[in-house]
Amino acid sequence: MITRMSTLFLRTLREDPADAEVPSHKLLVRAGYIRRVSPGVYSWLPLGLKVLRNIERVVREEMQAIGAQEIELPALLPREPYEVTNRWTEYGDGLFRLKDRKDADMLLGPTHEEMFTLMVKDMYSSYKDFPVTLFQIQTKYRDEERPRAGILRGREFVMKDSYSFDMTDEGLEGSYQRHRRAYQQIFDRLGVDYVICKATSGAMGGSASEEFLAVSPNGEDTFVRASHGDYAANVEAVVTQPGVEREIEGLPEAQVHETPKSETIDALVDWARSAGVHVDGREVQASDTLKCLMVKATAPGEEPELLGVLVPGDREVDMKRLEASLEPTVVELASEADFAANPFLVKGYVGPRGLAANGVRMLADPRVVRGTTWITGADAPQRHVVGLVVGRDFEPDGYIEAAEVHEGDPAPDGQGTLTLERGIEIGHIFQLGRKYTDAFDVQILDENGKRSIPTMGSYGIGVSRLAAVVVEQRHDDKGLNWPVEIAPYQVHVVVANKDSAAAAAAEEVAQELSNAGLDVLFDDRPKVSPGVKFKDSELLGMPYVVVLGRSFADGKVELRVRGGKTEELPYGEVVARVSELAQG
Repeated sequence: MITRMSTLFLRTLREDPADAEVPSHKLLVRAGYIRRVSPGVYSWLPLGLKVLRNIERVVREEMQAIGAQEIELPALLPREPYEVTNRWTEYGDGLFRLKDRKDADMLLGPTHEEMFTLMVKDMYSSYKDFPVTLFQIQTKYRDEERPRAGILRGREFVMKDSYSFDMTDEGLEGSYQRHRRAYQQIFDRLGVDYVICKATSGAMGGSASEEFLAVSPNGEDTFVRASHGDYAANVEAVVTQPGVEREIEGLPEAQVHETPKSETIDALVDWARSAGVHVDGREVQASDTLKCLMVKATAPGEEPELLGVLVPGDREVDMKRLEASLEPTVVELASEADFAANPFLVKGYVGPRGLAANGVRMLADPRVVRGTTWITGADAPQRHVVGLVVGRDFEPDGYIEAAEVHEGDPAPDGQGTLTLERGIEIGHIFQLGRKYTDAFDVQILDENGKRSIPTMGSYGIGVSRLAAVVVEQRHDDKGLNWPVEIAPYQVHVVVANKDSAAAAAAEEVAQELSNAGLDVLFDDRPKVSPGVKFKDSELLGMPYVVVLGRSFADGKVELRVRGGKTEELPYGEVVARVSELAQG
C-alpha cells in the first residue's frame, strides 16, 4: 500500500506543544499522530491510528496463540453489578458516573471483571465447559484527577483485558503462567525494555500479582531491583526486612526530656547529641527516633478513623505504599480540624503512649519490633521521651508497609541490596481467585455432580499507552523511531530534488516496495524543500527512508536506517535491500 504525503491528513509542528512535559507527548503531537481534545482525552489521527492498530494486532495474535477468545462488551454499564462487588464505592472519584433519562445509575467501564463473570455465569453450567479465557481490546474510562503526559495517563484509553476461568487452583496457575509468557512475547515483539515486578493487587483483589514496567526515567512508578539475583518489585510491594527483636529485661526506664524547638527529626537529633544522649554507646541518629504520622482512614461505607502510623525517623511515609497496604480504604493526612478535635494530639510531639491511652489504633513499620528502643514524642509541647521500648511501654496494633524504600536497603532472600528505578506500567496480571465468582454466586457442576465455584485470573495491557512507551524508549533529538512491527509504514520514500527522472523513479520504487508487501509512505510533495522533507522523515520516524537525491544522477539511491547507518545503493538494488531489512 502507498500513501502519498501530498494527500495525507497531516500537519507537523516545529515547536513543542505548551502543555507537553515528556518526550512522547511532545513528539506524538508534533508529528501529527494525536491531537488533544480535552485534558486526558486525545484524538488519534491517521498515522497514530495505524500505530495503535498495529499494537492491537500484536496483542491479539499473542492472546489467540494461548487459546483466548475475543469478545467485546459495552463501555456503558449498569450500576448494579458494581454494587455487588462494592466497587461502585471503592473506585471513588475515579469512576465516571452518569444517569440515563429514566434516572438509572450508569458508569463508563474502567475494567470489566463483573461483566465477564456474569457472562460466564449466564452461558456455562458444567465443568466440561472449562477452562475458558476471554479477552477484549476496548476503550476504558477513568476520571484521573491529574491527567498528564499525553496518552501515558489519560481519562480515556485503550486496554486489553482478559479473564481466565478455571475449576481448580492448579488450572488458574496454568492460565496465569500462559498469560505471563504471552506478555513477554508481546513486549519482546514491540522491542520494549521492561521488568516483571512483584506488585500489590489493589482494588482488583486477589492473591498473586505481577506488574510489567517499561524502564523509563519519566515513569510514574518506582520499582526496585536487587543487586544480586532476579528480584524486582513495585515499590508498593516491597517487603521490609523486620528488625531484630531484643530482650526487654534490664533496659533503662523511659525518661521524658524537655526538647525545645524540636518539632522536626533533624532538630530532635541535634538536641539529643547536644544533650549527650547515646544509643548503644554511639551518638543518636535519625533512625533511632520514631515518627508518628497521623492519618484519617476511611473504609468503604464506614466512618473515618484516626490512625497512627509509626516509622523510623530516617524515613518518610510513602503515601502510595500506605494506600496500597490499606486499600480499598482511602487515606489522607490528618487535618488541622482533626488535631483541634483531639487535644491529646500535640503536633510535632505525638507519641505512642498518648495514642494508646486515647484508643487510637497504631500500625508500625516492621522494624519497630519487641525490645527496640526509641526517642519519640511525649504528647506535650517541647517534650520527647527517650528509651521508649516496644513490648514494655507500648504495643503496635499491627504492622504495615508504609515507610519509603531507600537505595541500598537489604533485598529479600539475601539477594544483596536494592536499587531504585523508574518505570511505566504497561501490563498487570492477577490471580483473582474466587472474589468475583463468589460475589455473583457462579456455581458450576463439577465432575462429581457437586456444585463448585470457578476461580479467575485477570490480565491487563495498556494498549494505547504502549504507543507512548515505545516513543519514550526509542526517540532521539530528531524525532520518533518506530520498530518495524508497529510502524505506520515500514518505508518512507523521499524525492529530494526536482529532477523529473528522479520523481518518476521514486514513483516506480514506491510501487515496487508496495508490490513486495511493504507499507510505503511516499513524500511526493512538489513544492516542499528537501530540507523540510528530511526533517519530516526524521520526525515521523519510519524505520527505513529511501532518498532519491543528488546521487540519483549516478544511478545511486540513499537508504537511511532510522537511528542507524546510511547506505548508498544502486537504484536497482534498493527494493531487495529494504525487503531484507524489514523482514529481519
